[in-house]
Amino acid sequence: MSPLLRRAADVARRRLAPTASPTAPALLRLAVGGYHLWHVGRRRALYRGVHRTASESFDPVGVARVLRRPLPPRIADALLDASLVTGALFTAGVAHRVTGPLHSALQTWNFSYRNSWSMVYHHENALVLHTMVLGAAPAADALSVDALVRDRTVLPGRRSWMYGATPAVMNGAVALTYLLAGIAKLAGTDGLRWASGASMRNQVAVDALRKEMLGEPANPLVRVLGPHTGLFTVMAVSSLVLELGAPLALADRRAGWLFAAGAFGMHWGIRVIMRITFPYQLSGVLYLPLLLMPPPQRP
Repeated sequence: MSPLLRRAADVARRRLAPTASPTAPALLRLAVGGYHLWHVGRRRALYRGVHRTASESFDPVGVARVLRRPLPPRIADALLDASLVTGALFTAGVAHRVTGPLHSALQTWNFSYRNSWSMVYHHENALVLHTMVLGAAPAADALSVDALVRDRTVLPGRRSWMYGATPAVMNGAVALTYLLAGIAKLAGTDGLRWASGASMRNQVAVDALRKEMLGEPANPLVRVLGPHTGLFTVMAVSSLVLELGAPLALADRRAGWLFAAGAFGMHWGIRVIMRITFPYQLSGVLYLPLLLMPPPQRP
């Protein structure tokens, strides 16, 4: 390897996998695991109802494609409840080398199975990716039962590049999802014309009309913003810049913070204007790895 390539690799390693304490991945484990318990726990009755939907509506997606017919409802219920149990163990950091991968596998299965009965809820993809990373990483080396048993403290003094790499990999997964969203907009029938805002304005109008026809109250903000075409152009261009520029958030911590603020604000704007919720994004947990990314390691 040439000196130039070695230097580039060293700079990348110091930025993306700096030597750090286990605190950051531990905090991310607590936040992501806690969010899963809240998100699935409050929807448990809904999921159990989905498990009892007519089999004609079953169209498997993701890992659930291995099925030709739905599971018996009791088995599906048991897998859902098992993910809540492993989620609690994952969050508490109990036997993480076992419960981490197991919880990740159960979560992936349950979300795939849930989405096989209706529209695919893409906002859960980032949660699944984050849990996969944390399940495979040493995310329970601090602030956990494992650390308390092994080290007699929840804040051990060890340091490792793996602790710095954990949030970096999580950030890479997030950046990729946003980048794909931006590419999908440009790859559509409108192409670069999507930046004019006309498609966004039409989408907002159609969504509002559909909800009114289904009996939901109209959003008065849509009627106020509708005539302002320039505003939709600004929002469309901003969303494209944010999504296509997502990989830049990996290059520098401050760029990551700006991206987190912009994406968080964008999803709350979607919530206010279109009343479409992306729970994981709106909670802010999605962007915690960007905020908790350790500083670059000095040469």
